[in-house]
Amino acid sequence: MKLSPLTLRRLNNFRANKRGYYSALIFSFLFFISIFAEFIANDKPIFIFFDKTIHFPVFEKIPETYFGGEFETEADYKDPFVKTLINERGFFIMPLIEYSFDTINYDLRVPSPSPPTFENLLGTDDQGRDVLARLIYGFRISVFFGLTLTALSSLIGIFAGGIQGFYGGKIDLFGQRFIEIWSGLPVLYLLIIISSFVEPSFWILLSIMLLFSWMSLEGVVRAEFLRARNFEYVKAAKALGVNNVKLMFKHVLPNAMVATLTLMPFILSGSIATLTSLDFLGFGLPPGSPSLGEMVAQGKANLQAPWLGLSAFVTLSLQLSLLVFIGEAVRDAFDPRKVI
Repeated sequence: MKLSPLTLRRLNNFRANKRGYYSALIFSFLFFISIFAEFIANDKPIFIFFDKTIHFPVFEKIPETYFGGEFETEADYKDPFVKTLINERGFFIMPLIEYSFDTINYDLRVPSPSPPTFENLLGTDDQGRDVLARLIYGFRISVFFGLTLTALSSLIGIFAGGIQGFYGGKIDLFGQRFIEIWSGLPVLYLLIIISSFVEPSFWILLSIMLLFSWMSLEGVVRAEFLRARNFEYVKAAKALGVNNVKLMFKHVLPNAMVATLTLMPFILSGSIATLTSLDFLGFGLPPGSPSLGEMVAQGKANLQAPWLGLSAFVTLSLQLSLLVFIGEAVRDAFDPRKVI
């Protein structure tokens, strides 16, 4: 597939921003690792060969009785007895980190939260759960939450801004008055109030934040549509009988997407920061979820265990900094004044 000269110029501009380019590589690597968190940090084996049969406990629940044990519940693969039963008639491969985000280490020699050891590289939290495992899972949830919110808010913002900018008149007038009132609402307080009487979950939080996040793109798209609808080629297409829907999506929208794509990394970082704030305040994801904000709260509550606060701080600062640097590189890539 041959790329157009414009696309090649944008790619070269993106690569020319070394900080943003390497940030994109690092973030992609970290996100790729977090996608396969179950194969990196888990209290279940990645692979079991037992009695000439292959099993993947990550995807299936195998009772202890299957291996010759006594309980019909799912096997505890950290139990030495279960390990012995498997090794007698096969073998198994454990992940690099033998703890999931909710696995409690009952063999700690000191009270929780325990300091870093070779078994728990970043220590454990106040419930005896592995900090590194929770960071990996928490990183994945925050990025998935931010990406989903960014995609949905972009669709709504582009649609609302495009309708207002293209048609103008009363549609634009009443739309702007509504947005002025809606944007004046205290978003964080409303999120806290709603989350306090609605059981929080991933999709409920996403829906609540989606009510407000789309407005960050609406103004930019509206301005681009207002400007582009007066271009000569748009007027010529309208004179030739092209309908409004085709005019908006084929002729005007590509111009508006430049500004939209430039803002997306910043919207993504803002979404992650908002989710972290809600989790820190206790109004975010359900208790027990691998949350970066909850780890920050644990660091605040356990000042005698600095590894908790430092681990969460380093992860969050690295995550948000990479996204900001990527956003700067995307902005340079779409800047028509930059020619490499």
